[in-house]
Amino acid sequence: MPPVRQPAPRVTPITLGDVLDDSEIERVLCVMAHPDDVDYGLGGTVANFTDKGFEVTYCLVTSGDAGGFDPDVPRSEIAGIREAEQTAAAKVNGVTDLRFLHYPDGQLEATLELRRDIARVIREVRPQRMVCQSPERHWSRIPASHPDHRAAGSAALDAMYPDARNPFTFADELGQLEAWSVRETWVIGGERTNHYEDVTAQFERKKTALLEHKSQITDPDGLHNLLDWWLGGNAAAAGWEKGRYAESFWVMATG
Repeated sequence: MPPVRQPAPRVTPITLGDVLDDSEIERVLCVMAHPDDVDYGLGGTVANFTDKGFEVTYCLVTSGDAGGFDPDVPRSEIAGIREAEQTAAAKVNGVTDLRFLHYPDGQLEATLELRRDIARVIREVRPQRMVCQSPERHWSRIPASHPDHRAAGSAALDAMYPDARNPFTFADELGQLEAWSVRETWVIGGERTNHYEDVTAQFERKKTALLEHKSQITDPDGLHNLLDWWLGGNAAAAGWEKGRYAESFWVMATG
């Protein structure tokens, strides 16, 4: 007689609080590896945030100095070009506070130094909500899992918990900044999704912001079709009707 399988034990999810209502949000911090990551991953959502009156800050870990496609542009100029493009794109979505950490593009690692620097920005900005990239590889969409994305995501999550909230972490470097707990974190680029943000009304604005990244986009005329396919696919996965657009996230309470 075959052995009787015992039912798997029920696991109660452990959270550090409740997912926030928008009325509880004043400040949002987006921590991304490269200029243009925020505009591809959540440009429409950022537009929603600023339209609601949230103060949004971008923390860009690198300046994208390994990017670009034109070999005639001196490599020494790329970082400045990409920072200027990101600044222009941010203005399209109502964001003027950008913090560039100037780590080398394409060589990012989730070091203690990077955790410290992101924790510093968290303590300075004091966001209720943080958005970062997934530290996990996305097996069905490899470009989302650029090693810089995963390193930035890992460091951002470690900076959020426990570094920024523990007053004794990096005490020598950050001791003058009051500890801060981020109450809610949204993750992009992972295989898990539990929230679809409706960006139908922000489609053109997202596209306009992305077109500011001229050094990166080799086919500006094809951008519309790419976004239609990508954001329309998210909306279809959410069960919404054709013609709507969505950006996808894993949202968790962290405070």
